[in-house]
Parts: sequence; C-alpha cells; structure tokens
Amino acid sequence: MSNIQNKINCWRKTFLLILLGITMVSFITPVIGQSSSDQTKPGFLPQPYIFNQKTTFPQIHTNLNGMVTEFVRSMHQDHKGNYWFGTNTNGIIRYNGQYLEQMPIVQNDMGVSVRAIVEDKMGNIWFGTSSGLVKYDGVKFTVFSTSLGLQHEEIWGLFIDSQGLIWVGSIGGLSHFDGKKFTPFLLPESSVENPQHMLSDKLVIKILEDRNGKMWLVTDGNGIFTYKQGVFNHLTNKNGLTDNQVADVLADKKGNIWIGTFNGGVSKFDGKTYTNFTKDGIIDGLETYNFCEDQKGNIWFSAEHHGVYRYDGTHFTNFTTENGLTTNGVQSIMEDHKGQLWFGTWQGISIYDGQKFVNASKKEPWTN
Repeated sequence: MSNIQNKINCWRKTFLLILLGITMVSFITPVIGQSSSDQTKPGFLPQPYIFNQKTTFPQIHTNLNGMVTEFVRSMHQDHKGNYWFGTNTNGIIRYNGQYLEQMPIVQNDMGVSVRAIVEDKMGNIWFGTSSGLVKYDGVKFTVFSTSLGLQHEEIWGLFIDSQGLIWVGSIGGLSHFDGKKFTPFLLPESSVENPQHMLSDKLVIKILEDRNGKMWLVTDGNGIFTYKQGVFNHLTNKNGLTDNQVADVLADKKGNIWIGTFNGGVSKFDGKTYTNFTKDGIIDGLETYNFCEDQKGNIWFSAEHHGVYRYDGTHFTNFTTENGLTTNGVQSIMEDHKGQLWFGTWQGISIYDGQKFVNASKKEPWTN
C-alpha cells in the first residue's frame, strides 16, 4: 500500500475516532431491565438538552426543533406511522403524528448515539446504541447490556432475520439475542492480508439476510462473511470485493446484493458476477453507503463528498447541493409512507418529494 493511501486511511480512522469520542460521552450506565416509561403528555414538546460542547457541524436545514446538535445517523417510520430519529449525540427523537419528543431511554441519557433502528413483527422498536441494545414496547424503554452476555455496549450492526432472531454486532463481537440473553456467534478466523480495522477486529458493522436465507455479515476491515446452515464463505478483494473495508450492504427486490465500501466505491453482485460502477467510471466517490430501495425499485445511496445517487435499473442520477441537498455528506436515507425520501446530512435533514430536494420543514412543518 502506498504512503499516500496509508495517510488517507490514517486520517479516516482518526476522524472516525473523533466522532466516536463525541458519541461515547455518555452519562448513563445501562442496567439490565432498567426502563423508563413514555410519560410525555400530548401537546407537550420537550425542551432539547443543553450541551456545553458546540456543534461541530452547524445545522443549515431543520434540526428537529433544535433537538439535534449533530447529525441524524438513523431513521425509521414504524407500522403505526411514527417517525424515529437516531442521533449522533442526542439519543432518540420521535414524532407521533402530533408532536416531537426526545425519548428518555433512562434517566440522564445525554450523549447516546443511535446507529441502527429496526422493528420486529410484534411492533417493538429496537435500537442499536452506544450504550447497549434498547427495546421500546410502546410503553417503556428497556436497555440490554453486558450483564446478559453482550460483549460490548458499543453497537453498530443490528438486524432481525426471517425467523425473528436478533443479530447484534458490537465492538466486542457478533451475538444472537433471543429476548433474554446474548449468545456469541463466532466467525471463522480467516483474515485478509494486512487488515485495516477502524474500530475493532471483532466488529460486524452491517448485517442482512438475502431472499435465499443467507446471512451477509460485514466486518470491520476483514471483508464479508456469508453464512447459511453452518457454512461460511469469506468474500474479500481476492474473490470479488473491490475493498476489504466494506461500509454497507443491501439486498434489493430482484435479488441483487449492493455493496458499498470505504475505498472501492459501490458494486452490485447478481449471484455470479460483481459489477463495480465506481471502477467503471459511472459514479464518483470511493466512500459509499446508506443504501435504500424505494417503493418504485430505485436504489439510493450516498457517496461521501458527492451527494447521493439514484439508480433506476438502467441509469444513475447524481444529486448534490446544486439540486437542493443540504450538503454532499449524507449519513442516513429513509423512505416514508408517503413515498418521500429523507436524507440525514451533516447539516440537517432534506426531503426529496419525487421532484426536488427541499428543507424538511417545507414538507413537514413539525420538523422546524
């Protein structure tokens, strides 16, 4: 690897650790079974927490009534229509159709970062956070942490498979969670040559299940492991990946697997062949992630410093600040029940309504 590439990787790692330094400033110690009830009264808009630190990235567009000092890292709209926003340092924010509220996971939960949000078949909402696995059952929040076998409280990967089993990827390793305890799920010791771990050699940062029931487990710098019925397969830059530092994966409705990386752009795997659109010069940007497939089958993803791309099955269309996007750095993408695309950027939230990008407050006034 060239000295230039080493410096680039070192800079990325340093920057990510700075962000982690922000997210890990937590004033709570999660206790197993510790809960907090949803006691906010209708019509009451909780005041945002006050932080001594200044926001690193000034908010240009909406920041959810001042509740967000940094960017929105994850978003989800549940089956009831509630909007959930996972922030970088301000915990969980919900819009229930009447008002916005900052949801108290436990008392004094300032500093919590929320990296993933999923919903199970019973309607429970699960959050992968910097302070453990959190469950919201419609009444209260419950934090599950190391006392039940979780290897580390810093969670990045979270997924519920077709059998209802919860997969949790933390800095300490991958686990299954059955609702009562965590069971470690060990990956093979196979390793790439000269791995570049940004956080941990045990971390599984993204998890998905394809339509054939195969699990795709994205590691921190060690490529991807696939798993089905006891059989593992290790995908690296030796057998198809453009980069061993994979950032995100998506299984689309046609059965393709989309793979975004930190240094190798975006690829599509159709089950037999990898097509790398970055290498072919079709898209710009080596750092790609935040995949989202909309109701029309379009594939959306972000390319750091190059905004977002939409793939309609034939062509890629690039959208940047020139098209109304807040910034060209996007941290999360979600489609709501109205068919609107939400983009959590470094400097606030933008919405794409099918024709143009606008400040979220112009489409959803409650985000002011």
